[in-house]
Amino acid sequence: MGKVGRVVVALLLAVLPGPTATAAARPATPVWTGSWETAPSGTAPALPGAAVRNVVHLSVGGTAVRVRLSNRLGTAPLRLGAVTVALRRGAGPDAVLGTLRTATFGGAPTAVVPVGRDLVTDPVRLPVPPAADLLVTVLTPVDSGPATYHRTALQTSYLARAGAGHPADVDGSAYTTAIGYWYYVTGVDVLGTGAGSVVAFGDSLTDGNGSTADTNHRWPDRLAHRLSGHRLGVLNAGVAGNRLLRDGVGPSALARLDADALDRAGVRALIVFVGINDIKGSPEANDPAAFAAAYRTLVARAHARGIRVVGVTLTPYGGYPAYTPAREAVRQRVNAFIRTGGAFDAVADADAAVRDPAAPQRILPGYDPGDHLHFNDAGMNRVAKVVARALGPV
Repeated sequence: MGKVGRVVVALLLAVLPGPTATAAARPATPVWTGSWETAPSGTAPALPGAAVRNVVHLSVGGTAVRVRLSNRLGTAPLRLGAVTVALRRGAGPDAVLGTLRTATFGGAPTAVVPVGRDLVTDPVRLPVPPAADLLVTVLTPVDSGPATYHRTALQTSYLARAGAGHPADVDGSAYTTAIGYWYYVTGVDVLGTGAGSVVAFGDSLTDGNGSTADTNHRWPDRLAHRLSGHRLGVLNAGVAGNRLLRDGVGPSALARLDADALDRAGVRALIVFVGINDIKGSPEANDPAAFAAAYRTLVARAHARGIRVVGVTLTPYGGYPAYTPAREAVRQRVNAFIRTGGAFDAVADADAAVRDPAAPQRILPGYDPGDHLHFNDAGMNRVAKVVARALGPV
């Protein structure tokens, strides 16, 4: 870990409740910490009779896991016929021998998730190392209506269309169809001596658009790498197309804050990087005061939970089809509030970090994947570095 990562971790740990002299002599009590997340972004057609083997990349490790399954955007009760977890072997759908476990719900191997709700499995004893790939296989035996999913996974998962009898397969040969979505699974917590978790809350810039698929190069992944080995989970609550002030792709940031950020396990810090879709979208938002009010609301709700909040400035998009000088003026005014409005506990100036000094309304070519809005792998790493510096004491 570099100097920035060590400083951030030291500051994070310094503000957590310290052990008493007696407690210091004993091993730390295991706690649940968020290790991976994706936020529901919409629905897809149901896959009756199929088993989806979701591949998710953990940030921190532990001695047990529990999995969050979602029917938040569904229209009918979701019947779960089986859910299993396992460490992934290699780069495909195979499990590591001896790691496959059946998840239960109140001791039962099946469950029904009500409309609009999430359901968390019982604890599953499974030692998982940091930065491990976990297979979360979900069998849906009947058509339960639209499936809650995350569209922009940038991760290959696998589907067995005739899934009955295959959730507990160690050999992944039944999973013959590759898919680019995460179905139903929206979170994994681990049991260990974690120091808490950090939630990256935003839109496609956080979701990972522009980064290389199947490499975990989104900026929250790079942030997790910077904090590796120090028991801090990093959760990605980015939704491509999400907006701050109104519903876009998925509920608005204000509407989904609790479910996707504040209610997650062990949250110590919230990183807010959302608003560009409001400026460039249709209908567009052009009143900086509305942004300021929304940001203050997000911060107040997080502070009520004892969670520190880092604001991230909105990055350039000159050259993108929706760019106009008038919208650029709004972005500049919103960024002025983020930097100097006093709403946030700290500010990560991603705008200053990725813009082209010769054309500050544009992203530096070295960080631009070609669409003039998102970041390539180098740009993602640059944003992670700026956020790590800004985290400060949590």
